[in-house]
Amino acid sequence: MKLLLTSGGVTNPSIRAALVEMLGQPVEESRALIIPTAQWGHPMCGPSSVHGLVAALPSWQTFTGLGWASLGVLELTALPTVGVERWAPWVREADVLLVDGGDATYLCHWMRESGLADLLPSLTDTVWVGVSAGSMVLTPRIGDYFVEWPSAPDDRTLGLVDFSIFPHLDLFPTNTMAHAERWAADLGGPAYAIDEQTAIAVVDGVTEVVSEGTWTRFDG
Repeated sequence: MKLLLTSGGVTNPSIRAALVEMLGQPVEESRALIIPTAQWGHPMCGPSSVHGLVAALPSWQTFTGLGWASLGVLELTALPTVGVERWAPWVREADVLLVDGGDATYLCHWMRESGLADLLPSLTDTVWVGVSAGSMVLTPRIGDYFVEWPSAPDDRTLGLVDFSIFPHLDLFPTNTMAHAERWAADLGGPAYAIDEQTAIAVVDGVTEVVSEGTWTRFDG
């Protein structure tokens, strides 16, 4: 897949240009599926925030409110009871998967349980746009610092990229560069701390930071 891993969505012209390049067409001509599943695993999320995401309310204008040709909802917790023969075509027909934040370990669990994780390698033309946990789920580990789901066995996630992500740099008092440095020291591998104006693009195995803000790389 083509990956656009963000902290806060498509927040500036540079990130939007990277998205359009990955899509190969305007956002307004692209079909999107929203994956809200990670929200259910985080104590600060719930029905109201899922509604805001799907309805593209003001807080989500940089994500679901970008002007997509169509928006559909793909709730991963429902997929095991639907059957892959029904839902896989929905995914294949989408140009982009918009994967929202919440708890990355919960999202990882349901990506595996639903079968979506197994389908990803075949989606060579599909763009994955992650916000927060929706980006972190593709990394090897998120660090205990970000695990909010009580049933998570550990902090491991899918490992489809070889680096970890510390999102929301300087957005919250608990997400300063000092916090990121301590977090990275416990991971033992490469990692990025990114703010809301930064994204990490991965296409054909090449990783590029797209930023109009603040970020740093930790080599582990």
